[in-house]
Amino acid sequence: MQPEQEFQEAPEAVAATSTLIKLGKPVTDTWGLSRDEESLPVSRPAIVPLALWQRHSDQDDLAPWLPSDTELTPELAATLEKAALVAIDFPAFTDGRGYTLARLLRERFGYAGEVRAIGDVLIDQLYYMTRCGFDALALREDQELEPALKALAAFSVSYQPAVDLNEPLFARRLRER
Repeated sequence: MQPEQEFQEAPEAVAATSTLIKLGKPVTDTWGLSRDEESLPVSRPAIVPLALWQRHSDQDDLAPWLPSDTELTPELAATLEKAALVAIDFPAFTDGRGYTLARLLRERFGYAGEVRAIGDVLIDQLYYMTRCGFDALALREDQELEPALKALAAFSVSYQPAVDLNEPLFARRLRER
């Protein structure tokens, strides 16, 4: 294998993510998404599968995406600290394990970088994703931006504590008295 071949890819292997909302605002996504588990994409910066990123974690223009069945150990969380961002894949909108991964990254392991939802990300999920620690949301291609932004502001008050607000409503109300 020639060195150049390690970085070869099929043209469809890297795709720009669809509409990206970051911190509640639409932004231009500069990161491509590669689902190829064997070779690095030529186009950078790129989000690549976790195992591939681990082999090349010294490259600042690569970031990992975690499958929903990832076991988030303290060792893995420590490795992820050096990543520019961590993407969490939702293979189906009914798979809620990504919410847990995001919350663990933020609360248990103190990850302060960007946590991005990718995959089957629907408008109905966005508000809850932000409550669990996602600060970037790559919408599925058929989802529209304007309704997505409205969905993020659908609720003005949350009862439960979460990553975005760690105090329950009753405690906030007691303090206001």
